Amino acid sequence: MSGEVLSQSEIDALLSAISTGEMDADELKKETTEKKVKVYDFKRALRFSKDQIRSLTRIHENFARLLTTFFSAQLRTYVQITVASADQIPYEEFIRSIPKMTILNVFEVPPLDGRILMEVNPNIAYAMMDRMMGGKGSSINKVENLTEIETKIMSNTFERSFENLREAWETIADIDPILTDFEVNPQFLQMVSPNETVVVISLNTTIGETTGMINICIPHVVLEPIIPKLSVHYWMQTDKKEREPKEIEVLEKRLKRADIPVSIDLGSTEISIQDFLMLDVGDVIELNQQIEHPLTIKIGGMPKFHGQPGLANKKIAVQVLEIMKGGDDDGE
Repeated sequence: MSGEVLSQSEIDALLSAISTGEMDADELKKETTEKKVKVYDFKRALRFSKDQIRSLTRIHENFARLLTTFFSAQLRTYVQITVASADQIPYEEFIRSIPKMTILNVFEVPPLDGRILMEVNPNIAYAMMDRMMGGKGSSINKVENLTEIETKIMSNTFERSFENLREAWETIADIDPILTDFEVNPQFLQMVSPNETVVVISLNTTIGETTGMINICIPHVVLEPIIPKLSVHYWMQTDKKEREPKEIEVLEKRLKRADIPVSIDLGSTEISIQDFLMLDVGDVIELNQQIEHPLTIKIGGMPKFHGQPGLANKKIAVQVLEIMKGGDDDGE
């Protein structure tokens, strides 16, 4: 049985109304048995499940982290970008929700059809441009008067930043983002029909002391071929687990072909600087290594084996006697 859970105060008020005659128990029972009608707006069709929206949110949380790293390096100032929300709404509603004058970057994402829109609040866009030009990162909202130089700087910056979407999306699609249009007036931009469902991922953005929003608008037509990959079932598949042994096998083969230095410690000693200065050709230095004691064999600079010197094919060699205690036994 489904329904809302009443608080204790609501229960007390309901019992009081029944006892005083303000409410008839039979009418209340009749009301609860009636079928409840849920209003459905066909202009606001929900074409993505909550599960798929959550998957898109996770993907773009990764994208937000990548953008934070990218802009921090480019602007050399404090940058923080986080996902604020992810909703599916009609395209017309999204256009009405953004400023009349703003920064609009339109990208194609082949091999997927359609285009993705990246809307950047003018406060954020100007703060970025001011930092790139050597300023403190102050913002001036005069987006309707963008010069050609300002347009070029902004479009180049956001085009390079959107490259991070390729890495964020690599688990669901291998895309190649290409900037195809740069606009400032949403009314001049018609990507899809007004009633087309779009997913809007809103990113809270802080550049220095300036805050604003970056919105990623993804039409349904773009996501339609990869919708199955947005479900929990896809993420829980064992395909990845089945690939892991192969990846481990390849890694092991590559490691086995890697060259590592092997050195033999013949011994050491200490001499005074005076003795060192008096050394000449033919002098003999006595080491602290006893001839009957085994030598230390080092692998990659780390002591690993005990060995004894000898000859093999007329070359000086060392025979491994035993593994040293304390050596990495797991590395045999």
